[in-house]
This record gives sequence, C-alpha cells and structure tokens, in this order.
Amino acid sequence: DPETNQVVEGGIEAQTEQAMKNVSAVLEEAGSSLSNVLKTSIFLVDFDDFPAMNEVYARFVGPDFPARATVQIAGLPMGALVEIEVVAHT
Repeated sequence: DPETNQVVEGGIEAQTEQAMKNVSAVLEEAGSSLSNVLKTSIFLVDFDDFPAMNEVYARFVGPDFPARATVQIAGLPMGALVEIEVVAHT
C-alpha cells in the first residue's frame, strides 16, 4: 500500500488487487496503461494461490491476457504473497 508502505492484509486477493492498482498507477504516470501491457511476470510464494490471483488479475487485464509467466518462488520481501512485473509500451 503506497500510503502505508506496508503489505496489505487480506490474503492473495487483496495483495493481487493492490499490486495491480500499483502497476496501473505506475503505467499511467509513464503515459501508458494496462491495455498496453505486452508481458507480465507474476511471482507467487504459493502456487496454490494461482486460481485466486488469476481471478483478480483477469479483472484488471480483461479477456485478452498479455503474454505471461507465473512462477513459484521461495519468498518475497516484507512477507508478500505476490509480486507482479509488467513490460508495456506507451
């Protein structure tokens, strides 16, 4: 959460939603948007969270998903459950 500089509580859904809001804000600041995303990399601490994460993610990117890689990793800073990275054009 950019206002508190803390990981949001509420599990994978809340963290995915906040991550996508953060990505969207960064893209807009750069003169782009989520509709211009070419590739997404998603890092999950627990791959069992994939279905719930994917449901939230889909609300942000729509039916035409950009190319995507999703991997399980050992851990993320601050105890986060998900990290999302995008490559987009303006």
